[in-house]
Amino acid sequence: MFSNLRSLIFKIDPETAHNLAIKSLKFNFVPNIIEEDKNNPLFKTKLFNKDLDNPIGMAAGFDKNAEVYNSLFKLGFGFVEVGTVTPLKQYGNPKPRVFRLVEDEALINRLGFNNLGAKNILERINRNNPKGLLGINIGPNKDTQEKMSDYIECLKTFNDVADYITINISSPNTENLRSFHNQKKLDELLQTLDKEKKNLNSKTPIVVKISPDINDQEIEKISEVLLSNNIEAVIISNTSDSTRNNLKNIQGHQKGGLSGKPIELKSTELVRKFYKILNGKIKIIGVGGVDSGRTAYEKFIAGANCVQLYTGMVFRGPNIVNLIKKEFKELLLKDGVKNFSEIIGKTK
Repeated sequence: MFSNLRSLIFKIDPETAHNLAIKSLKFNFVPNIIEEDKNNPLFKTKLFNKDLDNPIGMAAGFDKNAEVYNSLFKLGFGFVEVGTVTPLKQYGNPKPRVFRLVEDEALINRLGFNNLGAKNILERINRNNPKGLLGINIGPNKDTQEKMSDYIECLKTFNDVADYITINISSPNTENLRSFHNQKKLDELLQTLDKEKKNLNSKTPIVVKISPDINDQEIEKISEVLLSNNIEAVIISNTSDSTRNNLKNIQGHQKGGLSGKPIELKSTELVRKFYKILNGKIKIIGVGGVDSGRTAYEKFIAGANCVQLYTGMVFRGPNIVNLIKKEFKELLLKDGVKNFSEIIGKTK
């Protein structure tokens, strides 16, 4: 059905199309998808000591205001991350701010953390009990004078409702946000958050989402900080503000974060490098270009424990989890494994 509608959807402005997708899920206009292999032991896993039917998650950015996470669980996602949420409501950057690069199977966005604010989103989650593992991605307001205080404010707000909280230090669309990749600044941020967690007597896992646009030296320094602060997982990676050389679409010059197919290999290589250093001590959630069983497989053999996607669903439709599982199952059966976790880090 999606393949028939795709050409029509792609005639609509991408941000408008996204808003329509959210409304369709919210009001159950998307046909019920029968999840195949729901209880297949091949895909079972744990994340933050909670059981998942499969390791395929929805990345932050799709459900910014926590409107449709339960609908996404119905589509078969093993876990869902909402946000990025800031303490106060903000509009984000001026429109147009999302660009669809059809030939490249990619998006460029410069949304700028547009969301309804932490209080509104907390109320929504309290009204609509999550039917699966829910992560909340947090960040600072654009005009804040103190980014660290904004992270703390969001941590305090969502501590009791999130299964994990992701610290977004990697969006290219908020000025100076990526300065938290600096070893000293990152260490200070994570220590401050840990102190606040102790004040709250919180057991909520903290996850750090990093940029794909870092070098080997930065990988080593960031890994050092993550390990010394007992971080439970790292998301590799966010959108890229580079990686533009081979784009075919004329919109490829647009400023913002590039996601989808063009960053697949870059993010997978980053997963591989982090895996070698972290050595299983910190879980890795691999993101970037996941849209098939093969692309998921490549992330897992590079060292990812779970994967997330967003742009893949834009191009393959709401049945994407079933499509990935079907293709992924064939690859796993060829490998003769009983559970996908047996291939993690087994780069061929």
